[in-house]
Amino acid sequence: MAEFLRIYEENPNPREIDKVVAILKRGGLIIYPTDTVYGLGCDITNIKALERVARIKGVKLEKSNFSFICHDLSNLSDYVKQIDTSVFKLLKRNLPGAYTFILPGSKNLPNPFKKKKTVGIRVPDNNIALEIVKALGNPIISTSIHDDDEIIEYTTDPELIFEKWANKVDAVIDGGYGDNIPSTVVDLSTDEPVIVREGKGDLEIF
Repeated sequence: MAEFLRIYEENPNPREIDKVVAILKRGGLIIYPTDTVYGLGCDITNIKALERVARIKGVKLEKSNFSFICHDLSNLSDYVKQIDTSVFKLLKRNLPGAYTFILPGSKNLPNPFKKKKTVGIRVPDNNIALEIVKALGNPIISTSIHDDDEIIEYTTDPELIFEKWANKVDAVIDGGYGDNIPSTVVDLSTDEPVIVREGKGDLEIF
């Protein structure tokens, strides 16, 4: 049974953040808030945890399109090939924010993702997610949790999320009601930005 942890976004309690990090370090899965929808995630360096997430999502890990949640752009070069100045400026201007940017992957990607040519990078505008990644010391992967309801695509109530996911994950973080609009996905791996999915982020900037 998962732990249900209440964390306030305005001022995340370091003790609660440390609890989440301990769960991640031992290979646990968490459901956590972002600036868009609630996400399912794990430590990017833990292969068994990554495999668990892939199983839950019903995908092969090597072919999965999980985003990497980063604290800022400082460890971008660990996972992304060198990008030109204009792309970096675009990232810097819009992150943290409700975007997933697809960038060319580097040779340093974790083993299961070695063959991937691109990687989705997220720096959400949410203190809980950012503090978790900062305290962990490396990114976590993220994939949106979808609702079975045909009308409501994403569950926004943490208590309902907990009811549904308590036996599948190790912790559900209650960071208040989530949004039900996912991030805007922008492919920056080619010469011109391509909007792959229209979401919460402003499209005017592209």
